[in-house]
Amino acid sequence: MEKSVRPEWDWEVPARQQLELLAESSYRAFSEKLLPGTSHILGVRLPTLRRLAKQIAAGDWRGYLAQASDGTFEEIMLQGLVLGCAKADTAELLARTADFIPKIDNWSVCDSFCSGFRLAGREPETVWNFLLPYVESEREFFCRFGMVMLLDHYCGEEYLERTLLRLTQIQAQGYYAKMAAAWAISECFAKDPARTLPYLEQPNWDDFIHNKAIQKITESYRVSPDKKALARGLKRTASA
Repeated sequence: MEKSVRPEWDWEVPARQQLELLAESSYRAFSEKLLPGTSHILGVRLPTLRRLAKQIAAGDWRGYLAQASDGTFEEIMLQGLVLGCAKADTAELLARTADFIPKIDNWSVCDSFCSGFRLAGREPETVWNFLLPYVESEREFFCRFGMVMLLDHYCGEEYLERTLLRLTQIQAQGYYAKMAAAWAISECFAKDPARTLPYLEQPNWDDFIHNKAIQKITESYRVSPDKKALARGLKRTASA
């Protein structure tokens, strides 16, 4: 159960010390199972980190980032969450984002950072252009960052076709990049089956991405049974 104490950021106390006080051993064990290979997890819940990030972003967030440590999963996560809600000019935020992205080495930091990245809502075209090199990157988590940004912020009416086209250009072969591509395809399908179906009818993706996208479509509560049936009929069988 989440701790009942509502955390308040203390600018006089080191970040690591504050996070250790908020850590839960049971949640650390739970997180370690979800994030195999991710080390130095303290066990601080995401809602707690989001609350702290908002408080930091309302104050001297630049000072915080200047001295922030990468020593634990939560410290890296907190940096990303602060960037997501910090207020500054677009050029500064994108430059700081470019510096942060190489620190992403797991799906949790990636996806939480992307979902809270408010600049995409304020400056969608500028952020779109910033994302393109990451979408096309061969590096697993660079690509996942690009893919998750697309599915979180660019699956609406205006960007759907552009997003689908970019999804066909995935270069990364890592598991987490390919899963993000499948997730993004399924999100496009949920938003607009008629415009997404033709992309599934063509050999745009390898069998893994293609079939995972169909799996996610058929598991979605937002897709009607008849549209699920259409997608299911496009599933590829294993090669002999």
